[in-house]
Amino acid sequence: MNAKVKKRVNVTFTHIILIIVSLLFILPFIWMVSTSLKPITQVFTFPIEWIPDPFQWMNYLDAIEYIPFFTYLKNTVVITVLSTLGVIISCPLVAYSFAKLEWRGKNVLFVITIAVMMIPSQVTMIPLFLLFNKIGWVGTPLPLIVPAFFGVPFSIFLLRQFFMGLPDTLRDAAKIDGASEFRIYWQIMLPLAKPAILAVGLFQFMGSWTDFMGPLLYLTDEAQYTLSLGLQQFQSQMGTEWGLMMAVATMMTIPIIILFFFLQKTFIKGITFSGIK
Repeated sequence: MNAKVKKRVNVTFTHIILIIVSLLFILPFIWMVSTSLKPITQVFTFPIEWIPDPFQWMNYLDAIEYIPFFTYLKNTVVITVLSTLGVIISCPLVAYSFAKLEWRGKNVLFVITIAVMMIPSQVTMIPLFLLFNKIGWVGTPLPLIVPAFFGVPFSIFLLRQFFMGLPDTLRDAAKIDGASEFRIYWQIMLPLAKPAILAVGLFQFMGSWTDFMGPLLYLTDEAQYTLSLGLQQFQSQMGTEWGLMMAVATMMTIPIIILFFFLQKTFIKGITFSGIK
């Protein structure tokens, strides 16, 4: 077997492995979409009927009427957009400071920021609830929005790594031209960090959009519920409405998929921290 044939066999084998692994990952999504179009009698049949017969399109209309779908959708959009905005505003500022500026205690605070990433969210759940309850925020969406405006450790870490990859010569040249530190950040560094900022923004969007525990802890009025809490309402004493639940889950997933397809190039570029060389 010559080298050219051997290379082609290796590429083909690699693609087969990747396709099989991809199918394993995408199977739950296919089951969700398939179940959203099935009558309840076909949900748990064995072997699995992947193609519904007949297609139960009414599941989507029934799901919207079963819960106040558009109220929950509005609440989810408001919380997600505002928390994402908070991350996009605060995290680049903090990350730039850690990466490019010199100030006393910077390294200690960065170590603390990294240490916060290591703490499981379950550990801080009760202290945070007590804190927000003390200041009267429980029962409002503020605990799900305001903390994002003070930075998210994981996003700060990612953006710091990106800013560190940007050459200091850009900053030095701008200083020689008389630019202030904020102008250097706003007009030079921030545009260059756009791929990384979009990446952390997408992470925050997905986290807020699908968050269940946060709204469950802090939202007490049904009029403030999000879609993730709305899914819980499809469980009743008479059994779970699987078709309707999967219909709402599908509608919840579509915006994230659309967003990813529009931003995938920028997102991947930000993840790989390509920056400029």
